[in-house]
Formats: sequence, C-alpha cells, structure tokens
Amino acid sequence: MRLSITIAVSAAITAWAAPAPMPMPIPPGIPSDDGARAALDNLIVAVPGSGSDYNRTLFPHWITISGTCDAREFVLKRDGAGVVVNSACVPTSGSWISPYDNAAFTNASKLDIDHMVPLKNAWISGASDWTTPQRQAFANDITIPQLWAVSASSNRSKGDKSPDKWKPPLSSFYCTYAKSWIEVKSSYALTISSAEKTALDSMLDTCE
Repeated sequence: MRLSITIAVSAAITAWAAPAPMPMPIPPGIPSDDGARAALDNLIVAVPGSGSDYNRTLFPHWITISGTCDAREFVLKRDGAGVVVNSACVPTSGSWISPYDNAAFTNASKLDIDHMVPLKNAWISGASDWTTPQRQAFANDITIPQLWAVSASSNRSKGDKSPDKWKPPLSSFYCTYAKSWIEVKSSYALTISSAEKTALDSMLDTCE
C-alpha cells in the first residue's frame, strides 16, 4: 500500500513539474488534406527553367510589414513564444521551435527565415516573368505559409531544393510541408516538375 502511494505521488509530482511542450508554429493559410490534393492536381506540370539568369536581388525582401517590423522580424515574433522585441522590433528574448527538425532556440540570431518555396525555385517555375513588385510581394508574403522561422542548419541544407531533392529531417512534418508548398505554388500560379509532383503526392500520403 505504501509503495503504491509513493509511486502515485511521485508520478503526480513528475506530471506537475514537466513543462508543457511549446506548440509547433504554423503560419496561416495551410489547406486541408483534401484541399491540398485538389490544388496539387490543378498545378501545371512543366520543365523548370535553367535558372542561369536568377539573382536573389530580383526578389526585394525583408521589407517593412508592420510598424517598425520587417518581414523577417514579423515572422520571428509570430512564430516564437514569449517574444520580447525592442523599439526597432529586434527580438531580445523568447523561445522558438524549428518545425523542420524540432530544434529549440532561445536566441533569435540562430534562426533563419526560410522561404517555403525558395526564391530560385519560384524563378524557374514562373516568377522570371513577373514584375519586381510581384516578386517583392512573393518574397515577403505573410498571408500564406511561405515564411517560416527555422534552424539555420536546416535552411542551409535545403537551399533552393524542391521536395523531390530535399525533405525536412522531421518526417512527421512532411504533411504540413507538402501542403504549405502546394498552397504557395497555387497562390502564385507557379508550375511544378513531374518529380516535384510525385514527391509532394508521396508526402501527402503521410497526412492523417
């Protein structure tokens, strides 16, 4: 009897002391499973451009979004917990979870803001025909799941790769990743390659 009480009390203390896990940051606009599959079927499959004429400066980014916050700072504030910023909107404290690899951070400088659909991928799938204002809107869009606060290591590993060439280290994130990629491409009428479509379709199979 005494042993049972001791075990019960110990378990209660452990449960009380354990901090609640920080929720995974999810930007707005992610479609439902069925919506993502329908959108994927509607995307135009085409051979990507060469990208030889791509330059990152063609997509003006980190423009002012709200008050003194530029797009990068806005996402850091949005995706973190307990984020405190100074008068220039630079985070001075807070905590973040990188959805690509579940890495935890308390220093915003250790994070990158990733474009879900990389700028070069957008360029080779239709953005080369856009105006500069259109490319600027794409590079700073906070209304769809295009901008994510992620670990620098995962962002550098991803680079400009599409889902057929790179997937998040955290396989449980495949579903959200695929739906987000599809939503961004659908929102901007960008094309996909056949290999890209196959990879996205496979990743959607992981959705519950």
